[in-house]
Amino acid sequence: MRTEQEMMNLLIGFAAADDRIRLVTLEGSRTNRNIPRDDFQDYDISYFVTDMESFKADDAWLYAFGKRIMMQKPEDMELFPPELGNWFSYLMLFEDGTKVDLTLIPLEEVEEYFEKSDGLVQLLLDKDSRVKDESTASDRQYWIKKPTAREFDDCCNEFWMVSTYVVKGLARREILFAIDHLHQIARPNLLRMMAWSIGEERGYTFSIGKNYKFIDRYLPEEDWDKLLSTFSQNGYPEMWQSLFTCYQLFRKYAKAVSDSFGYSYPDYDRAITEYTERIRFF
Repeated sequence: MRTEQEMMNLLIGFAAADDRIRLVTLEGSRTNRNIPRDDFQDYDISYFVTDMESFKADDAWLYAFGKRIMMQKPEDMELFPPELGNWFSYLMLFEDGTKVDLTLIPLEEVEEYFEKSDGLVQLLLDKDSRVKDESTASDRQYWIKKPTAREFDDCCNEFWMVSTYVVKGLARREILFAIDHLHQIARPNLLRMMAWSIGEERGYTFSIGKNYKFIDRYLPEEDWDKLLSTFSQNGYPEMWQSLFTCYQLFRKYAKAVSDSFGYSYPDYDRAITEYTERIRFF
């Protein structure tokens, strides 16, 4: 696999030699000093260009970055509608395992880009000195945030209400329906509540990563093992147990947050738990 320095030299050097590319930025985890470096981090690169169509007309220019084993162009797909407006991206995996997500952005949208930035941006090249205020990349936008009373109540409401859909799916023997609701909605709200509790204990000055990927660093080992056990979904007995374990964990962390902030913990916890037990053994 090519080194970070080799890739940066290649990506910046290509841009420097092409007059159509006026500005280059790096985004994502490689700009975040709080995330350990590893070989699997993508190179999230943006080229601000004067002529989008000349790049999009022929992909041959992309060979300059190496031999690809796969490429995706999200803005050129029919099944998944594009979401980047005038921007155009190339997600490329190369033979040596290097992953580059390269986005072309019209030069006139530079200001809009920085206004919408999440803060994790590093300026690599600015041929025309367009960027006047170059700030240091920061993940502050992703720090755990203290919940309001309404946010706390909404999280509780969503977790317990969606849990009834999981119950219904299991009772009907529709396991994929149940798995989807547990995985897509119920468990993310459990993770959200856990994050709030961690923030209250350790301070709201850090991020636990995309998809809560660093949460294991802050949970007691016993709770981490229980959380992992909720991903056991290969049968109905396992799904019922996963659901009840989610209940147990959510109750523990929600009550911790409730006690810390003086927020009211909803009484429908008991009602939904009893409902679930009745349905399970019906």
